[in-house]
Amino acid sequence: MSQISLTFPDGNARDYDAGITPAEVAESISKSLSKKAISATVNGAHWDLQWPIQSDAQIAINTLQDDAPALELIRHDLAHIMARAVQEIWPDVKVTIGPVRDNGWFYDFDRKEPFTPEDLGAIEKRMKEIINARDAVRTELWTRDQVRQYYTDNNEPYKVEILDKIPEGEDIRMYWHGDWMDLCRGPHLQHTGQVPADAFKLMNVSAAYFLGDNTRPMLQRIYGVAFKNRDDLKKYLTFLEEAEKRDHRKLGREMDLFHMQEEAPGQVFWHPNGWRIYTMLQDYMRRQQNKGGYVEVNTPQVVDRKLWEASGHWEKYQDHMFIVEVDEEHAREKAINALKPMNCPCHVQIFNQGLKSYRDLPLRMAEFGSCNRYEPSGALHGIMRVRGFTQDDGHIFCSEDQIEDETKRFIDFLSTIYRDLGFTDFKIKFSDRPETRAGSDDVWDRAEAALKAATLAAGCEFELNPGEGAFYGPKLEFVLTDAIGRDWQCGTHQVDFVLPERLDATYIGQDGAKHRPVMLHRATLGSFERFIGILIEEHAGKLPFWLAPRQVVVASIVSEADDYVHEVVAALTKMGVRAEADIRNEKINYKVREHSVGKVPVILAIGHREVEERTVTVRRLGEKQTTVTSLADIVSSLGKEATPPDLL
Repeated sequence: MSQISLTFPDGNARDYDAGITPAEVAESISKSLSKKAISATVNGAHWDLQWPIQSDAQIAINTLQDDAPALELIRHDLAHIMARAVQEIWPDVKVTIGPVRDNGWFYDFDRKEPFTPEDLGAIEKRMKEIINARDAVRTELWTRDQVRQYYTDNNEPYKVEILDKIPEGEDIRMYWHGDWMDLCRGPHLQHTGQVPADAFKLMNVSAAYFLGDNTRPMLQRIYGVAFKNRDDLKKYLTFLEEAEKRDHRKLGREMDLFHMQEEAPGQVFWHPNGWRIYTMLQDYMRRQQNKGGYVEVNTPQVVDRKLWEASGHWEKYQDHMFIVEVDEEHAREKAINALKPMNCPCHVQIFNQGLKSYRDLPLRMAEFGSCNRYEPSGALHGIMRVRGFTQDDGHIFCSEDQIEDETKRFIDFLSTIYRDLGFTDFKIKFSDRPETRAGSDDVWDRAEAALKAATLAAGCEFELNPGEGAFYGPKLEFVLTDAIGRDWQCGTHQVDFVLPERLDATYIGQDGAKHRPVMLHRATLGSFERFIGILIEEHAGKLPFWLAPRQVVVASIVSEADDYVHEVVAALTKMGVRAEADIRNEKINYKVREHSVGKVPVILAIGHREVEERTVTVRRLGEKQTTVTSLADIVSSLGKEATPPDLL
């Protein structure tokens, strides 16, 4: 039998007979490791302990202490264990497919009756019994004909369809968890007892289509989450509870900010309170852009396809564009236009009007540009993922040797804005060339090198995000981390040599000849809609006082206080505070509860004593204690709080 050499992480190597399994390798090292082993990493690939190794390789034996492989296997095995539990409880249910996903797994089932919360409890109970039984997990290679015959005989049509999608020549594996079998690539744990029985939970049931095909009958998808231990599961469930409390859709209803409806999918109906946040944020961004040397422009919503063809968007981005066909009077053909999905080509059109000189560069152009992009209905999510949105968009036309200064300038600009909005830290990802792109490799080499050098010169570190650049250039993505640890990609900064070439943008250089400008695409917030959603969730609805749509409610305790209530409202309004009176004939506790649900930051209560002493009783959102303050002091202090940070 031929020999192979296996090299371990410490650099040592051992010779073994070809065909040895990782389980046997672990046993040859120590009985202790053999008992702890769950899988192997062989030449960088995740490897089942039962799979033979036929040639020289780098190998590492994984245990439950190795987070990534351990979590993948725990979640993958739980998908099989759940499917087995379902079929043991309801033998007529057809199983389909069940992959691992973030934090857990799901499995799709064909069952006539809908699963109920009680059913999920029964499934969990049976899963724990299977885990405690410590049933062996084993695998075999089968031929395509064997698999087809098995699933045909057992009336499992979905598995036959999955089999037909496996490429010819690829190994076909069957896995047993006890007596229950599934078609699966693997790898898996060695027995069901290796799954922690107290570290998983079935979460919910949703509708799904087999392999996403919406022409097929609806299936039921059961989601589960799993971790290595009970504490990690508890932390995750606590995180979900906190995220649910912060859900911008729920808070949007409570604060009366916006709504969505099916007649305008992916479009936002802004209510007065929500639109107030929007316009306050826009006013703030306009002031910042003016300070930053930007000129503000506005460009058309509907643009002829000729421009999108010239820019490359028609070829690369058409699936995400809303096409508008118009019967022009006396025209032989319909005019084909598109709602703009982005502002960049239109900004080049403004740059191209009139002759530009090197003295005009850098030219910083900004627009609160309304854009429309087709997003699948399943991807829409409140105001976070929409079809109609407004970007705080900007384009900087500059020479190649100005890229570094403009990049540093933008990072400083963005840092100030994020800090003012409550985000003191962010990460930067560097996204390089995607598979589908415009421009030559030489152009991409120059663009990527320039952006990397500029980012490092700005004193910023970054992590690589391979293949995620725009089709016309590499980009920096600025990622915020919110109060509960979630990451949000917001700002972007892109270097583009391609679009100025395609749209024939030029300037006259010092040498008197025409040159191509470099185009830097940048956005700070991204879209107003999404960023407002992030702000709502970051602050759990308790927005910074200057951004709160309703800042102060002055509430009467007795009707005799009504006149003084109006006096307080007038004094606050004069200082620029958004104040309103609540003189309804309701108990003060009722008013406080109602306005607290609406996330009003400050409630001023006024009764007989406050009228006599010309004071107010101050209750701030989230604080149990109240304070009594003079009218002059509260007007002065709230006037300062209401001032945007850039105007202080």
